[in-house]
Amino acid sequence: MSLPKQEDSFWKKYKKFATTEILMYLIMIIGIGLGLIILS
Repeated sequence: MSLPKQEDSFWKKYKKFATTEILMYLIMIIGIGLGLIILS
């Protein structure tokens, strides 16, 4: 569809960003879950 080289570099950059975002959200969710279990 569009230029493959440009798309590839964009996806490589986005994958790095996405993985860090997902890890941050997972840590937050796990932290909230543990907090609720400890407090209850």
